[in-house]
Amino acid sequence: MAETREQVGGKYLEYRGWPLVREENTICYGDMNEKAILILEIMSYSDKNLPDKILIQVVDPNDQTKILRQGVKNGLYEAFNLGVIWLDHECRKDAE
Repeated sequence: MAETREQVGGKYLEYRGWPLVREENTICYGDMNEKAILILEIMSYSDKNLPDKILIQVVDPNDQTKILRQGVKNGLYEAFNLGVIWLDHECRKDAE
């Protein structure tokens, strides 16, 4: 279940121990102290006003113009699932 973490600027929803923040059509997931973060950009909505086309980006938190992985998926569930796998892979890359 999602928990909240007390931060200087307020509380954030937390999923699997990392902050999950949404502002308008952008969803950011991950810890800024890690090697990468996940950004999901909602590009379009379906007829039922549900997120449809999602741009998935795993980026360097210190330089968000440095894109480590990128793709597009239909549906928020599929995009988030794939993005979390990519993010986990990038954060563990040098640890192995």
